[in-house]
Amino acid sequence: MRKLAILSGALALAACGSSDSGTIETEDGTVAYEADSDGDGVEMSFTDDDGNETTLVSGSDVEVDLPDGFSIYPGAEVVQSTVIDGAEGQGSMIMMTSSDDPQDMVDHFRTQAEAAGIDIQMEMTSGDTRIIGGEGPDDRFFSFTVSSDGGENTGMLTIGTRPQ
Repeated sequence: MRKLAILSGALALAACGSSDSGTIETEDGTVAYEADSDGDGVEMSFTDDDGNETTLVSGSDVEVDLPDGFSIYPGAEVVQSTVIDGAEGQGSMIMMTSSDDPQDMVDHFRTQAEAAGIDIQMEMTSGDTRIIGGEGPDDRFFSFTVSSDGGENTGMLTIGTRPQ
């Protein structure tokens, strides 16, 4: 979780549209980063004290990278795609919008997750937001969140694997 916070902070630094590099001090040591941003996307790499490297590519034109059996909700517009690859796992986060019913979006991803052997372990509705999540074989993790805003629904699919 700490690494995700580092990635988020460094993403914010790089979002200004330039190249940047530096170090971030954490409780676990120092993380060196390099970031290149073109204003619409960012490519970053992080290296920890042990030499483990993590790469991140994020933007509106980054190709969606989903495991077999998963697809974007039909008719949804992909707003942003993020792909992370490193020693602590691989994953994708896809932001999408659709005017379809939020429950239809949840059902689409639930069907795909269950077909992939993912056990849905968490399901929650709070106001106009619905969340499902779970884990599956090969240390796979999955979550889908959708929020409604008066007809335009924003969904976020997160899926990946932890190292075995």
